[in-house]
Amino acid sequence: MAGKITKDMTFFEVMRMYPAAVAVLQKHNLGCVGCMGAQNESLEQGAMAHGIDPELLLADLNAAVG
Repeated sequence: MAGKITKDMTFFEVMRMYPAAVAVLQKHNLGCVGCMGAQNESLEQGAMAHGIDPELLLADLNAAVG
């Protein structure tokens, strides 16, 4: 079953729709809450830019938002 959050969603979109996602992003050392790029950058783009496996990030996010 596909998760609720997809890798093409922006960080801003995910944080707005799923407030619990903020803790997961912080766990991965992503400072998305204060980042201007969060409005336009997809989860996949941001994860790759920070050396994080996008699939791992996506799995953690979807587990957190159930």
